[in-house]
Amino acid sequence: MSLPPRPRISWPRRRTAATAAAIALISGTVALGTTAAQASIPASGGSSHAPVVRAMTASGRAVPVAQPSSASTPVHPEKITHPRLDFMGSTIPHYLRGGPAVRPAAKAAAATTALPGIDISAYQGNINWANVAPYIDFSYTKATEGTYYTNPDFYNQYEGPYSYGVIRGSYHFAIPNNSSGKTQADYFIAHGGGWSADGKTLPGALDIEYNPYGSECYGLTQSQMVSWVWSFVNEYAYREHAYPVIYSTTDWWTTCTGNNGGFGKYDPLWVANYSASHGGTLPNGWGFYTFWQYADHGSLPGDQDVFNGAKSQLKTLATKG
Repeated sequence: MSLPPRPRISWPRRRTAATAAAIALISGTVALGTTAAQASIPASGGSSHAPVVRAMTASGRAVPVAQPSSASTPVHPEKITHPRLDFMGSTIPHYLRGGPAVRPAAKAAAATTALPGIDISAYQGNINWANVAPYIDFSYTKATEGTYYTNPDFYNQYEGPYSYGVIRGSYHFAIPNNSSGKTQADYFIAHGGGWSADGKTLPGALDIEYNPYGSECYGLTQSQMVSWVWSFVNEYAYREHAYPVIYSTTDWWTTCTGNNGGFGKYDPLWVANYSASHGGTLPNGWGFYTFWQYADHGSLPGDQDVFNGAKSQLKTLATKG
């Protein structure tokens, strides 16, 4: 699979950080509250006597999470040959028609008042944050893949934004047939994926997309994939007290999870769509997106993203999860 070239950077004038959030996001991300549906949380597999913690959901609720136990997931690892080249959306041009080009509808929508951001990986190498920081409000960098890879440029890409006042986060590139969701969540947390309520660190993100090494859904059935994602999500929520963001495409989510609608109550959505306005049709269970990756290249390093809300809401996500 050939990768699209990354163009040289020519810095645009920064877009005004005005609010573009849906009412649901305003009342969800910002407001804290108690849960009215605790029993609806999928079982994490922990014993009835295991410690219970509370974790923040996408809608701003603090819900109980029992200590997860290992979930049974089919493991049949494929040969891993290019983890450095796997990044958010790296598999999309291969699976979706239209390639990496940004169509006018998506470009116009992204140039509105939503907050600009980027996601990056070792593909970009070290970044001069003094030049980049004035044009973005947030940045996510790849921390890990599977249980075998860490980003060699992670320090520059994670600490750099923080030093320049940009709200930062990290993400994990999932390889579900390599090991369990719980195991990969632990690996992610141990290598830069943790969350802290400092107002400058976003909850970690689970990048789950087309398999860069084999069959689209990693050889897992839809029910097995749903179980794998819950295993990752529950472990992260239990340990970090905030539910992780889930990044994917509607096409992959529909094909590989059966368009499961259970995660929208807990996990912020990061949708990738390069051809439709406002993120296009969203996966089942999510009424709005929190982040939208609208292009896989642009005038800034890495992929081009927006946050669906005001700066105060972005900071709330980095403060309360």
